[in-house]
Amino acid sequence: SHKVATPLDAEAAAAIDHDDIVVDLKDDASPAAIEKDLGLTLTLVDRSGDAAKTKLYRAHVDRARQDAIIEALQKRSDVEIAEPDSIMALSPEDMHPVEVQDVGPATPGYPNDPLYGKQWHLRQIGMPEAWKLADGNGVVVAVLDTGVGFENYKNMHVLPDLKGITFVDPYDFVGNSKHAGDDHGHGSHVTGTIAQVTNNGIGVAGVARNVKIMPLKVLSASGSGSVAGIADAIRFAADHGAKVINMSLGGAFPSNVLKKAVKYAHDKGVTVVCAAGNESRNKVGYPAAYPGAVAVSATQNDEAITFYSNTGKDVDIAAPGGNTRDSSGGRNNPDGGVLQNTIEIGNPTKDGYFAFMGTSMASPHVAGVAALVVGEGVTNPDEVEQILKDTARKPANQQYSTVKYGAGIVDAPAAVLKARAETGGWQLGLGLLL
Repeated sequence: SHKVATPLDAEAAAAIDHDDIVVDLKDDASPAAIEKDLGLTLTLVDRSGDAAKTKLYRAHVDRARQDAIIEALQKRSDVEIAEPDSIMALSPEDMHPVEVQDVGPATPGYPNDPLYGKQWHLRQIGMPEAWKLADGNGVVVAVLDTGVGFENYKNMHVLPDLKGITFVDPYDFVGNSKHAGDDHGHGSHVTGTIAQVTNNGIGVAGVARNVKIMPLKVLSASGSGSVAGIADAIRFAADHGAKVINMSLGGAFPSNVLKKAVKYAHDKGVTVVCAAGNESRNKVGYPAAYPGAVAVSATQNDEAITFYSNTGKDVDIAAPGGNTRDSSGGRNNPDGGVLQNTIEIGNPTKDGYFAFMGTSMASPHVAGVAALVVGEGVTNPDEVEQILKDTARKPANQQYSTVKYGAGIVDAPAAVLKARAETGGWQLGLGLLL
């Protein structure tokens, strides 16, 4: 679980240099003139060595001069955007995972994962029916987060319930390497919801069992990362074949650099799914609130919107985020959380099955269903979003409102069937049958 934090989050502030600004130049502009005129040193924000065409730069500017420098940059005809390099962060005070012991043999039936019985959240979105229909068909889903437990490297290891997933184009935008391992736990948990190996006789299940995962580490072990790095990763994902991006991260303040990156991915055919935020306020955080992003609020196991979930006019759809609070208000109710395989918080040498709560957990349910829709041949992100909304269902025994639920709770089998109908999948299936 995480709380979408503001750029003033103390732990995040320690990891980011607040004297940095980001400058997005016009396509035909050169940094040399700006450096000479304003006495700056512009460094290309391009950790992957692959996106010089983005013209996104970072500059270190003394705090006392920052406002004046940004104002001067914004007036220039060769500058598109100039702003402080703000922080996106997870909130450690809300990170109270509850461990669930993986006991007992595989369960009869499908799926045979022994802890599946505790995954109320998969049943809430209709996965028992959806698994019969679709598996994601190799669609690439980029997870922009704290990394993923996908390789044996240094003190990290492949998580037991992620063995068998295909991982493509990993990159660490924090440490600048291809080893995008998870040193926090959040990113692996999110990945599990999207694509946990299902029906393998161990642990738990996931939504889209045959997608490929692109692990992009944009948040440090403390759960923080810069807007510039996240924007860089969004473009990287779009340029390397991702069809769905999940961002279970955010901030309370808007960034034009991040907004432009989301538009870039959307315009390249990527469905961008984001957590609405955990600040219990009637306003969706960023990047979820941007045009081109699918903003996801969080439900609990009785289908009510959770106490922490942001709501508001920008909510597009709801999905299970969980609530691990017990009757006394403590954080010790594993049956109320979203259950997946991940590392112990901050300790990549150990792993287990942990129940989390947060809009961070809701977003990957929708990203997984989006991948199922894309796998049926619906690739335009606006059409994918419309199918998710058109097929969303109203909550049972709860008062429905658009500011809380958006279009409703995501319905995986209904979304797949509508996608199939729109792409002619029924006709093809009938032809093969005959």
